[in-house]
Amino acid sequence: MITSYDLYQQPAKVLFALLIVLSWSLIWKGLGLWYAAKEGKKGWFLAILILNTLGLLPIIYLLWFRERVEETDLEPSKTQEEEVKEKLKKKNVKKKKVKEE
Repeated sequence: MITSYDLYQQPAKVLFALLIVLSWSLIWKGLGLWYAAKEGKKGWFLAILILNTLGLLPIIYLLWFRERVEETDLEPSKTQEEEVKEKLKKKNVKKKKVKEE
């Protein structure tokens, strides 16, 4: 059994354990906050931000409540610049047709 005196005698092990727990919690909390903010889920964002659950709440959110990306969403979409160029081309074609008539 580990007593508080044992922990007092070996502070390096305690600090190492705290560093691992802190890293674990920080990574999962960061991922959970990132996806909650990206998807606009304010309730989940606040819960993950305020509650310290050693990464359990962010893991639950990421596994069961996060919106999944479908394969169709992975196709590159047109940029705004490309869309504007297409609209201008269509307008120019219409103007040419009107002038020809």
